[in-house]
Amino acid sequence: MRFSNRRKAASILAALALTCAAAGASPQEQRKLPNPTIYLRGTDTYQNGGKEFTRYLIGVDNFAAYPDEMFAASPQLPPCGNNAKASRTWVDIYAQDGKRLYGFCGLAKASDLKDLWFALEAGAVPPSWVYIELNDRATNTKYKSNLADTTP
Repeated sequence: MRFSNRRKAASILAALALTCAAAGASPQEQRKLPNPTIYLRGTDTYQNGGKEFTRYLIGVDNFAAYPDEMFAASPQLPPCGNNAKASRTWVDIYAQDGKRLYGFCGLAKASDLKDLWFALEAGAVPPSWVYIELNDRATNTKYKSNLADTTP
């Protein structure tokens, strides 16, 4: 059996579509995404349980580079505690030494990356630098940010 160029092209495109479907992502999502670029937006204080805390507000400058599909509810993936509809991509905030400070598993869209934060009890010395990791659980891909200074 002899294949024409048109049939070869159709076969290659079909194989590509199947590969993308098997990976759980569309061809658009298969493109290389940048690592997040974070910055400290500021701090605020609040009280909880009779204690005062300082919240360190972090923004992702290039949030628009990530498709909203990365943050869709994904009940087919393992839950986040009792949240059975946790988002596909989870975000963790770390001190520069790798100590995890806080995490988000329920972001709904890429623009939610503008409003990340972690909190410490008032008076506690914050780490000098922090970074985040986006963990796309559907593609098993992690995106690590730059280090951001925590000095307001």
